[in-house]
Amino acid sequence: MGLSRLAALHGVATSYSPSPDATVSVPDDTVIAVLAALGVDAGTPEAVRRSLVATESRSRLLPPTVVVWAGEPLPPALTGLPPGSTVRVEPERVAGGGRAPGSGPAAGAGVVGPAPDAHGEAAAPVAAAAAGGAQTSGTGTAAPAQAAGSETGTGTTGTTRATVPRDPAAPAGWTQPPYGIHRLHVRTPDHHEATATLVVAPARVPQPPERTHGFLVQLYSLLSARSWGMGDLGDLADLAAWAGRTLGSGFVQVNPLHAAFPGRPTDPSPYRPSSRRFPDPVHLHVESIPEYGQLHDRAILDDLRQDAAALSEAVLNKGALIDRDAVWELKRQALELIAEVPLTPGRRAAYCDFLAEQGQALEDHALWCALAEEHGPDWHAWPEPLRDPRSPATARARSRLLDRVDLHCRLAWLTATQLADAQRAAEDAGMAIGIVHDLAVGVHPAGADTWAQRDLFAHGMSVGAPPDAFNARGQDWGLPPWRPDALAATGYAAFRGLLRGLLAHAGALRIDHVMGLFRLWWVPEGRPPTDGTYVTYDAEAMLAVLVLEAHRAGAVVVGEDLGTVEPGVREALARRGVLGTSVLWFECDWDGDGRPLAPEKWRQDCLATATTHDLPSTAARLTGDHVTLRHRLGLLTRTLEEELTEDVTSTAEWLALLARLRMLPEGDGDEPAAVRAVHRFLAATPARMIGVWLPDTVGDRRPQNLPGTWDQYPNWRLPIADPEGRPVTLEEITASPRLHALMEVLRPQRSRTAPPGERPV
Repeated sequence: MGLSRLAALHGVATSYSPSPDATVSVPDDTVIAVLAALGVDAGTPEAVRRSLVATESRSRLLPPTVVVWAGEPLPPALTGLPPGSTVRVEPERVAGGGRAPGSGPAAGAGVVGPAPDAHGEAAAPVAAAAAGGAQTSGTGTAAPAQAAGSETGTGTTGTTRATVPRDPAAPAGWTQPPYGIHRLHVRTPDHHEATATLVVAPARVPQPPERTHGFLVQLYSLLSARSWGMGDLGDLADLAAWAGRTLGSGFVQVNPLHAAFPGRPTDPSPYRPSSRRFPDPVHLHVESIPEYGQLHDRAILDDLRQDAAALSEAVLNKGALIDRDAVWELKRQALELIAEVPLTPGRRAAYCDFLAEQGQALEDHALWCALAEEHGPDWHAWPEPLRDPRSPATARARSRLLDRVDLHCRLAWLTATQLADAQRAAEDAGMAIGIVHDLAVGVHPAGADTWAQRDLFAHGMSVGAPPDAFNARGQDWGLPPWRPDALAATGYAAFRGLLRGLLAHAGALRIDHVMGLFRLWWVPEGRPPTDGTYVTYDAEAMLAVLVLEAHRAGAVVVGEDLGTVEPGVREALARRGVLGTSVLWFECDWDGDGRPLAPEKWRQDCLATATTHDLPSTAARLTGDHVTLRHRLGLLTRTLEEELTEDVTSTAEWLALLARLRMLPEGDGDEPAAVRAVHRFLAATPARMIGVWLPDTVGDRRPQNLPGTWDQYPNWRLPIADPEGRPVTLEEITASPRLHALMEVLRPQRSRTAPPGERPV
């Protein structure tokens, strides 16, 4: 009983329900191990008693983080303070003495402007409460009006300032601050004091300005005639510019472009990076770097470019897999040469601005990269003093490796500028959203983030998934989780910085396994995934930070909410404007007859698609190729005949529905026509965004990733290919009759005869 109570106080589950009619108890050893990872001793009954006393005696006047939503009642943390308490709010300060980006005006500044409506969007202007505006902070008598929110970020929503009626339950001195991160100070009549991080957020994230379609693509797989052996940011910009102008597409969604964990070979998965905070320079298009054209001695660069062309030739025409390590070796040599070219004054100023904006986080990342070159990528195996990023030995190494640290800082800057170029190309082409970046659920246990933020991670734990109908053994993803207590104690600073970096050059952000904002399945090291348990996070705080940063960037947010989803999670995400993900083959009437869900019954607030990077392509699904592939690799848990029978039955149900809806006029047996019919169906749903898997446009039958495999299948290393498996370039894709026939079904009828100057939607 004591262990269960202690676990509950720290958000550690002692049981879980894989289905509404089943409850599974978590082994005590798992609970004890998870509590230990949270710094709580529960190894013996006496330790449990001591920890319970210590935990329950730490009563707090305020939680570590308090959330205030615009237009909604104040939280109990504020309304439940002892009578007579006073509060004071101060904006968060950053290096150099300024306020954090988007923190709004200084205390006492006027607050006038458009008030948020029920969805957090700007409505009609309202009059100022008084000349000079309402008071925005202080400990005296509250002003007759309060700020509903103010934003000074760079997003498309612009400045949102308002005056709204004061909450009658607010404590003395409370005047709602502008949108942003603040420090909340409370003093009770008996002189108790407390402080907390205060997050003031809009009610919802920005929404797509129009219903739109776009492509989903793994960037490395998209080779053009100029690529260096894998797709790059130049190819992304070209794809976006072409799709926006030619097809009226509204977005291009890519895989995570996070910095990879180096090695020999490098882990090819974009979902297990070294750092989520900074992008990987392997994605750079070398020739687009301005200093590339200023090199006088081009002989070495020309040789490297020829070697890169040979890599592309091997992938496109000789059946070779994408070799990330070989690509990076060539680009590394080229980038080191380019870095020797002095920056022009304007470029130098821009670089310095970038360094100042990124601060300690970038310096830590660059230093880790430099140390990894000397000592190997696993920081656990480094000399003991270097395992601490703040040790004197690490400081000395920073000075000694200054040139390499600067190189890695510059590479991060160059990559950020090309990310910005890609988003600008998308916007210039008329895309309603632009580039949709992807946030992986975690990082490599030995990478840069776990070194620089070691106190934030639960070492000895791994994120995964419990057993379910699709995987009876559960899953262990090999990703150490963030500690919820450490995140809260630091005001979610790491999460805020991560989001701000990703959203800087994005029109939208996809969050992999978005349920992780609420809870994650922790698996103790050395135990099977079945012996894990759920650990909860402060979803209110995580969502508030997400909504705030998306608002600042003017960006849409899409959550990948597939698989086991805790009751209430989808509703909470929808309330905050976070779109879900709906994949055709999973959209069935699970509460009824289990048959395919009619298009009008799909949810509106989602990205609808036929497949994802972890699922078979549409052609493979329709033909059953995905079943025979898994059989060939020994991944089936039943006989091939049983699996094929079930697959054929499911596919036939969908094709029958498409035929009844007259979406398959060509009849059964025409694979390209069936793929078009699937997308006609998606277009008939009310989904706000429709995603087209780019390999589907040319009939590729191979999945980019086959879950459950490691070396049995070339995950994350395949170029986009035609139905026969022949790789195709970006140039061939854009000229493909099959692609244009498919994309035609997503064009509204009126757009086909649109007058000059009107862009199809």
